[in-house]
Amino acid sequence: MTAAKWDFADPFLWPVTVQAEHIDALAHTRNTHYVEWCMEAAWAHTTAVGLGAEDYQRLDRAMALTHAEYDYLKATREGDRLVVGTWITDWAGKMKMTRRLQVVCEQIGETVFRGALEFVCIEISTGAPKRPPREFIEIYGPLIAEKSLPHT
Repeated sequence: MTAAKWDFADPFLWPVTVQAEHIDALAHTRNTHYVEWCMEAAWAHTTAVGLGAEDYQRLDRAMALTHAEYDYLKATREGDRLVVGTWITDWAGKMKMTRRLQVVCEQIGETVFRGALEFVCIEISTGAPKRPPREFIEIYGPLIAEKSLPHT
């Protein structure tokens, strides 16, 4: 594999292998799967840092998706090994958070997909926007990723 050129330093990595059920009529990976893999990677990252679904329920708070942007850059096919990299890129204890995602195909070492997700903190029981609890600030705050230097 060619070394991946990650957009931000120290990504949380989530591996995926494209299976037959991920393929569309054009013999490419169906675009909805990239979105699913990004959401799986985001949850895995959140859980890994100590804020799993049980914690969200206990705190009656969650980061709810409000906006998503996706860029499909290259097609992938059955058998391709992909790595989803994800980072929190804006937080600082505010009500809104931005998460970036990048999917790299291991065989070619190139980015095939990028995404940006915006979240707002809500109270689960009411669905209303609410200030984040102390636990969110203490855990998410130090995770803000720094942009990688331009690749040569």
